[in-house]
Amino acid sequence: MKKYIVIAFIAVGLIAIVGLVLYNKPHRNTATAKSDFAVEAPALLQEFTSDEAAANQKYLDKVVAVKGKVNAIAPDEEGNINLTLDANDAMAGVICTIPKADAETAAGIKAGDEVTVKGVCTGVLMDVVLIRCVVEKGT
Repeated sequence: MKKYIVIAFIAVGLIAIVGLVLYNKPHRNTATAKSDFAVEAPALLQEFTSDEAAANQKYLDKVVAVKGKVNAIAPDEEGNINLTLDANDAMAGVICTIPKADAETAAGIKAGDEVTVKGVCTGVLMDVVLIRCVVEKGT
């Protein structure tokens, strides 16, 4: 009986250690990560609008480079910058959240600029959402 209790404690300990390691695993650095996909903002929104399940399977948790015209730039309460890219839809677009640590990549960008933003796709709410973004280039 003692043997089973010791084995159970060892198993629980190993599971806890693996859980802690996975929980504390750092995020991918999108600035240095290679893009899994490169797409225009209207095409990305259209894919999610026409077949959300297929688009989720294709883009979810992938690094996506999205090119588009900046509609709006707004800081949030945590100091991050939210760029909204025009997707030729009055009701929706592509929202790219640039963390405070990478905010310098968005320096000098204003509404109307054509940019390419790289980030991790988290799916669609009303807009397609990309997180941990960096501005790759502006034109």
